[in-house]
Amino acid sequence: MSIIVNLDVMMAKRKISSGELAEKIGISQANLSILKTGKAKAIRFTTLAAICKALDCQPGDILEYKTDR
Repeated sequence: MSIIVNLDVMMAKRKISSGELAEKIGISQANLSILKTGKAKAIRFTTLAAICKALDCQPGDILEYKTDR
């Protein structure tokens, strides 16, 4: 099973840069990069909520579940 992070897609749709989003949600650009690349092992609900608020989207717009086959 895999969780796919589509944060970069949503950021492109909203035309927001990594630096701008990181500043809006209060995390470092390095930590945002870890989230964008899918290398994060976890995400706090408060961070997810802040991302959704900043991008005006739902968690399902950012995170996707796919089974390994």
